[in-house]
This record gives sequence, C-alpha cells and structure tokens, in this order.
Amino acid sequence: MKQRRIIITSGLVIILMVSSAFGLVFDKSEYAARRQKFMETIPDGVAILLGAQLPGSYMEYYQNNDFMYFTGVEIPDAILIVDGIRKESILFFTITESAARNEGISLDLVHNPEEVTGIEKALPVEQFSSYLNRLSSNTAVFYTPYKPEELMRECTNEKFRRLQHNITLNDWDGRLTRELQFVQLLKDRFPDVEVKDCCLMIWELRMIKSPAEIALLRRAGEIAVKAHIEMMKTTRVGMHEWELAALYEYYCKKEGAQDLAYYCIISSGENHPYFHYYKHDRQLQDGDFLVVDVGPDVDYYDIDITVSYPANGTFSPRQKEIYEAAKAVHEVSMECYRPGVTLEEVEKTVVDVLTKRGFDLSKPIFQHRGMRGRFGHYVGMAVHDVGGSPTVLKPGMVIANEPLAAFPEENLGVRVEDTILITEDGYEILSDGLPREVEEIEALMKQDGVVQVLKGSGLY
Repeated sequence: MKQRRIIITSGLVIILMVSSAFGLVFDKSEYAARRQKFMETIPDGVAILLGAQLPGSYMEYYQNNDFMYFTGVEIPDAILIVDGIRKESILFFTITESAARNEGISLDLVHNPEEVTGIEKALPVEQFSSYLNRLSSNTAVFYTPYKPEELMRECTNEKFRRLQHNITLNDWDGRLTRELQFVQLLKDRFPDVEVKDCCLMIWELRMIKSPAEIALLRRAGEIAVKAHIEMMKTTRVGMHEWELAALYEYYCKKEGAQDLAYYCIISSGENHPYFHYYKHDRQLQDGDFLVVDVGPDVDYYDIDITVSYPANGTFSPRQKEIYEAAKAVHEVSMECYRPGVTLEEVEKTVVDVLTKRGFDLSKPIFQHRGMRGRFGHYVGMAVHDVGGSPTVLKPGMVIANEPLAAFPEENLGVRVEDTILITEDGYEILSDGLPREVEEIEALMKQDGVVQVLKGSGLY
C-alpha cells in the first residue's frame, strides 16, 4: 500500500496523496476547488478534456497534465466533462480489473469513482457520445484545449511547434494533432454548437499555485538539491558524463521522484554553446567546467535547477570570473522579485544595482542575452510551464531565475538557476540549499561521493 504524507507549511496542514493507492496526488477537495474555478470561467458552456491514451511502447503510462490537474486520475483513455452551466463534472472511463491492477490503479477508484475523486458523476466511456449528443441540444458552447496534451517531460507550446513541423505542415503528412482533430470532429458533428479553445483559461488557473502545490514543489526542490549535491561530491576528472547523469537520476528516484522533469543536461568542453546538450558523451578533463541543468518530477510537479562547477574541484581565475558574474545577476534579480514587478523593471534594477556594486557591465559576459537579469519561464506541472514568459509577477507564481552565458572560443559556459516562488511580499527559493559560493563548492568537492566510497570498497 502506498502512503499518505502530511506536510505542515505556513501553519497549514496539507495532505498529499503522494502516488497514493487512489492515484490522487492531493486530497479530492483540491481538485474540486479547481473544477469549481474552471466552471466559473465557462458559465455559458461545457468543457471537454481528453485524458492520455496508453502508449504503444514499453514506456510507463502517465496522465496528461491538464487532466491530472482537474481530476488526479491516472486511468488511461478517460474523458472529463466540466459543465459550467449545470455546475457539475462527469468522468468517463472503462477499464477492467485486470488492466487496472496492471497499471497500478486501485480497484476502489474503479468501483467507487465518485467517492474517491469527488467528481459528481462517473459513466462508462461508451456512453460519452450519447451524453454529448444530449448536451448539444441545450448547450451553446463546447470548450476544449486546442494545444497538445503535456505528458511526462513535455511542454505544450514546444510540443505544438514540433508537431506542426513534423506532421501538420509536412508536405508528406498533413495530419492534424489529436486535439485539433477532436475540435474538427466537434464542429462537424455539432454545427449548431460553437467550439472554443479553453487553453488560456486553464493556463490562468495553473499559473497560480495553491498551498498544496507549493508544499509538493518544496519537496521536489529538496530532492533536486540533494541529488545535485551528491553529483557534485562525486565529480572527478576522468569520469564520464553518463556516470553523473545516472547518479543524479538514481538519487532522485531513491528519494521518491517518479521521473526526471527533463533529460539531464550536461554541457562541458566544446558543448558549452549548446544549452540543452544531453548526450553525456564526454570524459571529463582537467580544466573542464560543467554546467549541469536537471531536476526531478515529483508526482507531476517539476523543479528546474542548474549548477556550474569545475571538474577538478578548483575554480580557475576565468571560471571564477564568469561564475561570480552569473551569480551576481542571479542574486540581484531575486532581490527585485515581488508582486507587481514587471520584467522591464527587474532588468533596469539589476543593471543599476550591479553598476553601484562595482561590476563592469561593458565586459563581454554581461553583453550576453542570458545575463540581462529578468525572470524566465513558469515552472510547475511542466518544466516550461504553461502561460509563456511572465510579464507581471503575482503571488503564487513559480518561475525560473537562470542567468547564463557561453564562450565557445574558450570551451566555457555558465548558468546559475533556481526555481522561485513569488510570495505576498517577495520570493522563496524552492530549490534552496545548494552551495553557491565558490568556497562552498570547492569545499564540497573535496568530500568523497558515492563513487569514491564504492571504489574504496572495491565495488566500483
């Protein structure tokens, strides 16, 4: 039996159903509140959300993020209706006991879905078409997402661009995405019902994290930091990047992460200009400087975090120079974070503060577009979470702060990144606890990591 976890934060007791036997990450009241907010945005119509289908491979099944956000249900091939007119939700699914057990789905959920999920009605998926036919006679608008579903390690806008390139705009293909095909079918079968995109409505809800979500993100941050520290302790000249990547993933999963939020990015040597390099094909050399960008996914919530450090454990003067510059932009940016601040205001303040602190902003590192001192993308159920780039900060937003630069001619690059929660009066680092000072990093890397311990025991 999988376990419940109780987290106490800010005076609140948050009950997380962490990979629970019911398949719910949070208490069912959390999902009910989300559906209620969604209903308030669609008073004139009915929203239809398609759940993720079983993969045609030996990959684990994960629900898509929007469906998970509103239901907490991991059952494959399910459909959710959120009725803004009648103020109720209906879950459609069909699964045998054998298939449910094979996917790790509790039979309580299969046999008592209304009680387990808090969703008002649950019907066999075979009844979906007839139910929709009845709704169409007295419903003016059908809402459904036009953008592709987010599965594990996916981001909807990036996925949409890729599918457009690979399929829809391909001269030798031309198919619509699953979502746009569904939109077309709705329009064809129900010509008297207007079909509208509800992506932006869902994104507005997902952009502001609840106390329960924040508690889970803190847990993900703790796991991310612990894994990064173990990786840094283990790093030695002569090791292969694939060893470090495997070690990071092991520590995340040992601590309860269900997967990595995205592939482990390790840039070193000639790969520094490629900010998402993930082949792990270099053996570390003396003088190499590593940029390691990786974080875990914990029960559908991600952390984005990057560390930069020397393979030999000692910063060269040049490595220290670029690292201190990126760290300064990182720290000053966070000093600016508070509700109501715009991207432009952060950038201007960072420039003013760094100038007053004696930094020469005419140096090449400060000319890099990644060193402007702003705030990056949202983080949440996807590492590049829905909503695009933040323009005005609000309490409950979770963002990445990630100044970076690369110098291809020197085989050198740097990135300092944390996941940041915007609070009522400032910010909180959700990935707090990493050594960020040069002296702290060098001291940490003098310690033995797990590989050195195993080698000392003759087991590696």
